[in-house]
Amino acid sequence: MAKGFDCATRLTEATAAAFARDGYEFVARYLVPSGAKALTRAEADTISKAGISIISCFETTADRALGGRAAGLADGKTALQVAASVGQPFGSCIYFAVDFDATAAQMPSVIAYIQAASEATPNYTTGVYGSYAVIEAVYAAGACSHFWQTYAWSGGKKSTHMQLYQYKNDVVVGGIPIDYDESYGNEGWWQTDAAPQPGPDPVTMTAKDANAIIPFLSAGYMATTSAAARGEFHRLANELRKASGQAPQ
Repeated sequence: MAKGFDCATRLTEATAAAFARDGYEFVARYLVPSGAKALTRAEADTISKAGISIISCFETTADRALGGRAAGLADGKTALQVAASVGQPFGSCIYFAVDFDATAAQMPSVIAYIQAASEATPNYTTGVYGSYAVIEAVYAAGACSHFWQTYAWSGGKKSTHMQLYQYKNDVVVGGIPIDYDESYGNEGWWQTDAAPQPGPDPVTMTAKDANAIIPFLSAGYMATTSAAARGEFHRLANELRKASGQAPQ
């Protein structure tokens, strides 16, 4: 289980680093084209450099999903454009928000919206954010593959299909209003190519193992009269000595 949060405030280098130090592994930010809450490429790079992964959430208005298929196609098209602008890699997930207490009568429109958004974003996996009822209905319809449930409007129920769970709203941490989230794997999160890449694992060898191998190289050295071959056997023996903390000869 990973510790995370979502917020409508842009993170700076200082705030991203502070959240990373506090053990937050991911943040959900708004993948929208404009406005104060919109994720930018600069912010995505800042978050990535801090070692925090990003969850993309598309939400313009809380009840946008009531626009059904037409709204889903339009929002999916917009989400593609914004994803490209902020450096979101193909294969990661875009969650589309259903940020209200959707009723059973409204669920067909919600499902049509998510299905259309999924069709419009073929290079990404698609998710839905919403209540327990929304998660269950969208899952049953096969409209998307990722699910982010909020405790709001859920009556204490938790879906077994969710990858993310928002369990507390309206908390202030480090001067920033946030909501608490946790995740359970296959979240579809991402980082930009500005994220530090792990280097190769260091080669380690004990002196005992190195000294067990070096005689075989010495035998090869003695078995040849080629100066080039002898030079290579000598070089390899010294590489083993250095790798095991011994002085070259």
